[in-house]
Amino acid sequence: MPVLLLALVLALAPAASLADAQVAADPLAGPWNVSVPGAAAKARSVRLPYVANATDFTGRRGIKSYEGSVAWFRKRFTVPATGPYVLSFGSVHHKATIWIDGRVVGRHTGAYLPFEVRRTLTAGRTHTLVVRADYRDPIAMKHSGWHRAWFNFGGINRPITLRAAGPSDIVAPTIRTRLASDGSAIVDVTARLRNFAGERSLALTGSLGDHGLRFAPVTVGHGGSRTVHAQLRVTDPALWAPGHPSLYDLTLSVPGEASWSGRVGLREIRRAGSRILLNGQRLVLRGASIQEDAPGHGDALTPADMDRIVARLKRIHANATRAQHPLSPELLDRLDAAGILVWQGVGPVDSPGNWTERTAHMRSVARARVRTSLAQLQTHPSILAWNLANEVGGQGHSGGQAAYIDGMARELHRSDPGRLVGLDIWGTHAPRRNGLMYRHIDVLGLTNYSGWYDHTFSSQATIARVIRANVGALRRAFPTRAIVVTEFGAEANASNPSARPGGYAFQSRLLATHIRTYASMPTLSGMLVWSLSDFAVPPTFNGGSIRGIVPGIRLLRGLNQKGLFTYGGRAKPAAAVVARLFG
Repeated sequence: MPVLLLALVLALAPAASLADAQVAADPLAGPWNVSVPGAAAKARSVRLPYVANATDFTGRRGIKSYEGSVAWFRKRFTVPATGPYVLSFGSVHHKATIWIDGRVVGRHTGAYLPFEVRRTLTAGRTHTLVVRADYRDPIAMKHSGWHRAWFNFGGINRPITLRAAGPSDIVAPTIRTRLASDGSAIVDVTARLRNFAGERSLALTGSLGDHGLRFAPVTVGHGGSRTVHAQLRVTDPALWAPGHPSLYDLTLSVPGEASWSGRVGLREIRRAGSRILLNGQRLVLRGASIQEDAPGHGDALTPADMDRIVARLKRIHANATRAQHPLSPELLDRLDAAGILVWQGVGPVDSPGNWTERTAHMRSVARARVRTSLAQLQTHPSILAWNLANEVGGQGHSGGQAAYIDGMARELHRSDPGRLVGLDIWGTHAPRRNGLMYRHIDVLGLTNYSGWYDHTFSSQATIARVIRANVGALRRAFPTRAIVVTEFGAEANASNPSARPGGYAFQSRLLATHIRTYASMPTLSGMLVWSLSDFAVPPTFNGGSIRGIVPGIRLLRGLNQKGLFTYGGRAKPAAAVVARLFG
């Protein structure tokens, strides 16, 4: 069947122009052809990233769209010289199969994770690249440890690039900053060198701003890799922090063979008992969670979509945000430049019912996901904490969740000692004592929907007392851990009476109660509203348990409306309330 469908794609798709195939900066830039069997008579011309079902997520069409399909992408291109090349994929959802000139050259499973394909290409020939994105059956994805958490957008949802491959490669650079008592910054930079030639000595060179980096040469065998390290002291550092996000250029190279460059920040993050310290000063987070979801594009965000997300965070005076899936490097670049910290999810999302840790294979997949995200994203100064799971309960489920989280927390502390390790807790099933799952966690994130899923019709004074009781109980269980309320909020739209549950005034009033209450608790390390904007979810989602609590509430099936901004980007009244309280 793949061969027949591949032939169908080639037959339906009009040929790309030679000008498109010879884009100097990147041969894969410009229009691609995409076809979804049964969806259209012929292929469409699109630009990447692109998902095939970004517009149908509500109603009957939403159910069929959510169940998924197979999208075929094709690009014809040329290369300037014969030799080895690397195809870098930012993300394909969900199962990717890659052909070049009719031969399968790679496969990958899972979204929001990068992967690469190496292939020798010939100059003077027009090559054909085909990518098959199979995003069928999100229920099977969940049972295999790949729960989506929101809508099942399918396709190539992050960029693809092509570069010439040298005999060596620079992989997984890291940077860590420690502040000395004299105010200088001790900066450690590492990178892994891969060697594709015979055994030899490799020497990495580099610079951080105006400062040179000195790495000792290492001997690397064919197909092997070695990690190299350099340290320098910056005597008068421009430190990165919200409000003044200073950035430095970091460049690394194996001269004539490989190079890496990026913008990095010098900042020290550590925990002192129950406090989070950024550059030695106590840090209190204020912000809202984000999803990579934009009208007409789904999670295949354009640069303009990313700019709008950052602009909305700035509008509410956020110094932090939270994401359940690893964010794209392009969006993190913008958050770095804006000085907005990130509570970055890298582990299983659906912990209350997650199967991920229940077999040895699934534990292995989960660990690989964390390691891949760490290797890709570690240089971004905005990332405050690696969050290992979403809404865990009690001491963890019986499938080995506690041991998995404890093991990954210890590994992250070894691999990235300059960041915190976080864990989101299911508020209605919060632990009453410490345990294996929490012993190496720095900061606990608490879900608290008091006033929405419980005490919905209570007075604001009662809700405030319940909030204090919930946070206080977690504090008593973990007196020396940092705690952030990472999820609180209420759905709101114009279809409900404003002051009633589901209305705009109700949302504004409840968020104000939460924020004022959290601000009055001196040991709390922050609060993150759920969420910044409305976003698409499975079309079966119709508000959850609130429907039984508030008969007659009007919610749009397939859309989570807890956002401070509508799906289209219009600010709800609560956005101004939150901005005033955060500001």
